[in-house]
Amino acid sequence: MTVNVGQLGQAVAVRPTGIWSWVTTVDHKRIGILYGVTAFIFFLIGGIEALLIRLQLFVPGATLLTPDQYNQLFTMHGTTMIFLAVMPLNAAFLNYFVPLMIGARDVAFPRLNAFSYWCFLFGGILMNLSFFIGGAPDFGWFGYAPLTDRQFSPELRADFWAMGLQVLGVASLAAAFNFIVTIINMRAPGMTLMRMPPFVWMQFVTQWLLALALPPIAVALILLTFDRHFSTNFYLAQWGGDPILWQHLFWIFGHPEVYILILPAFGMISDILPTFARKPLFGYTFVVYSGIAIGFLGFIVWAHHMFATGMGPVADSAFAIATMLIAIPTGVKIFNWIGTLWMGQTVYKTPALFAVAFIAMFIIGGLSGVMHASPPADLQQTDSYFIVAHFHYVLFGGAIFGIMAGAYYWLPKVTGRLLDERLGKIHFWLMLIGFNLSFFPMHFVGLNGMPRRTYTYPAGFGWELMNQLETIGAFIIAISFLFFIYNVIKSVRSGEPAGANPWGAGTLEWSLPSPPPVYNFATVPVVRSLYPLWGGPNDSRLSSTQPAAAPADVHVHLPKPSYWPIVTAFGLTLAAAGIIFGYVLTGIGVLVLLASIYSWALEPAS
Repeated sequence: MTVNVGQLGQAVAVRPTGIWSWVTTVDHKRIGILYGVTAFIFFLIGGIEALLIRLQLFVPGATLLTPDQYNQLFTMHGTTMIFLAVMPLNAAFLNYFVPLMIGARDVAFPRLNAFSYWCFLFGGILMNLSFFIGGAPDFGWFGYAPLTDRQFSPELRADFWAMGLQVLGVASLAAAFNFIVTIINMRAPGMTLMRMPPFVWMQFVTQWLLALALPPIAVALILLTFDRHFSTNFYLAQWGGDPILWQHLFWIFGHPEVYILILPAFGMISDILPTFARKPLFGYTFVVYSGIAIGFLGFIVWAHHMFATGMGPVADSAFAIATMLIAIPTGVKIFNWIGTLWMGQTVYKTPALFAVAFIAMFIIGGLSGVMHASPPADLQQTDSYFIVAHFHYVLFGGAIFGIMAGAYYWLPKVTGRLLDERLGKIHFWLMLIGFNLSFFPMHFVGLNGMPRRTYTYPAGFGWELMNQLETIGAFIIAISFLFFIYNVIKSVRSGEPAGANPWGAGTLEWSLPSPPPVYNFATVPVVRSLYPLWGGPNDSRLSSTQPAAAPADVHVHLPKPSYWPIVTAFGLTLAAAGIIFGYVLTGIGVLVLLASIYSWALEPAS
């Protein structure tokens, strides 16, 4: 497909419309929007599951949920938030903004990008279908053996979980390879690696983590499927198997997964703070190298999740030291962010508020994480609510606060409309108060002995008040997101036009109109600094920059829309669903998959 870019205004005329255009789209910006909307819906589903859990724990001996229902909810809450909400929300920013920030017109493999989204959607639907067919998974998001074996999980729940995760893993691997190639090969002239925005760098590290961390969990799930369906004994101790094997394979994936969730937020904060402090990021080089170091160290600390299994003093000591080492590059980043704010002329708009709160909340979560690096402390805290407090301060206080900062910062570029500042600040303060009210008391109930993953607790242990505060906090968080949803709807309908660069930011995406045209850049830019829009007489910090007019008679080749990515993803999901519903379905799915790959390969690219 060729687009004539004589005037920027013509781009609006060629923007496709209608539902079919969304089904067949291969435009990275539209795929980013699809990721964002779908992931936010899953985020709301995971949030409702959390509210039900908190209502059950509001008073001792509550009977709102049965033990089985409670187990299903806490399992699906964790699985949903990690695999269906935070990861794809990060993917939404990755898809929409990374090509714009590196000066590219699209990603390296646009159809593979669409395939990745449809696999994510179908994998999420497949997993949540379990609610309507015999019940959802009920063994925790980590799926420890032997809880997932047929002896303890005879229903289809573990099969839904395993097959859903396999399809989601294919989605993430496809996206990872696509963006690794995109970032290496498609940067604008002059954009060296050390001129890439920090967000692009952190996403680059994250894609490598995905590419290397997902295969172990895929292998673990294949072995589990063989144990459940073909009577192998990989995890069955009574037949010579080893349930600890599952824990090793799971946490070799699971600990890098923490950084897969949080590193993109590190990148967002590293781009947002300089914009509002009106000065470049302090120690850019150290931020980049510390992100790489975190990614590397993340692969050698997995067994600190397994101190309670009794690995022995040598293994415990090695993994404890490696875990403590991660605090060094993480601390470097925190000092860089504080150094960026120091002596800056910081304007505390809503994105800046979320960014600053991110630093504070993440420090709290990081400090409790260092405690877990010590095996004696970890043995005291493991499986208690102290752990729940820790990982929520990292993954909610870190990742979600970072994502919210990114949403308020970049949504005006997506919609062309500014969000309401007053509503944004109400959202921020309610979320900050509700978050701390909900999760800070968990440190105390955890140290006082309250175990996690238990559907009720007896009266008289001194846990009642803390649990009631936690439940009230959870509902305050929920209310805060109602303000966010209303703000987005109000902004899209009647928000103030954003212009090209409402914040006076310095990175390339802000040189384009809001929303950007389908072809991104009429003329591929030449980059000469880390902040191309800062410096010189047209410094965007001093005056709002407008996009440069496109030269006449420029023809941009764009990939043709295609429905084969969705058909291929459907075939893959059908094949996976056949493991649950019958192997005939697997056969049909494989045929659809092969036929669609063949047709995809022969379809003209443009």
